[in-house]
Amino acid sequence: MYYLWITCFGIGFTFLMATLGAASVFCFKRQLSLRANTVLLGLSAGLMLAACIWSLLLPSAEYAEKNWQNFAFFPVVGGILLGCLFIFLMDKCFRDKGGGMETRRTRRLFLAVTLHNIPEGLAVGFAFGGAWATGEISAFLAALSLAIGIGVQNFPEGAALSLPLYSATKSRKRAFLYSFYSNLVEPIFAMLGVFLSAYLAEAQAWLLAFAAGAMLFVVCEELIPATLLDVNAEDKERSLGIWCIILGFCGMLLLEIFLV
Repeated sequence: MYYLWITCFGIGFTFLMATLGAASVFCFKRQLSLRANTVLLGLSAGLMLAACIWSLLLPSAEYAEKNWQNFAFFPVVGGILLGCLFIFLMDKCFRDKGGGMETRRTRRLFLAVTLHNIPEGLAVGFAFGGAWATGEISAFLAALSLAIGIGVQNFPEGAALSLPLYSATKSRKRAFLYSFYSNLVEPIFAMLGVFLSAYLAEAQAWLLAFAAGAMLFVVCEELIPATLLDVNAEDKERSLGIWCIILGFCGMLLLEIFLV
């Protein structure tokens, strides 16, 4: 029973922190100004770039080295390209359904972050699944540490999704709900990972790289151009967007280094 409570707390903590991050959208009482929008988009782009590298690509490379050895590059590069291709094709499908630029941006951002949450949830589930297999308290504590680390970084990730969605939808409630539903997949796949840890571990390299490719495509196509082009042509405005991207990247990097 003690181990069950540890597992439930670890999985629930990741979802709670992401939801709290998404709820930060309610802190804004008015529609965002152009400069505030630039800051938020830039920070979101930097956060997602760092999460793409540290949360997805580096773990993907570690899994690939264990299972593919000399061909470890194959699932990593292949997964990235498949993720990019997936978002590209989904965008084509969404474009056929209509909607303006902001609507398409909302769809792509939601889809990319949702895909990012799936392998993170599986990683937590695999950790707890391995702990249940060994039955050792040290394994449960290690899994809990991983869950707490991912949960802490989920707070800025939740904000990184809901705040740009607020800019796109002009509705705090819709932005929060989009982010909430996107984050909901993480505990679901964490629970699946607990039960399927013995069967899906070898596919983790592909899943992580696939999610990284999807997120990388959205950041490069949507967030960075929006950060730099949705502002005035003045150099100081563009510099603001660039520095926000860098600060967002460094902020998530610090979380990854010290908390995961």
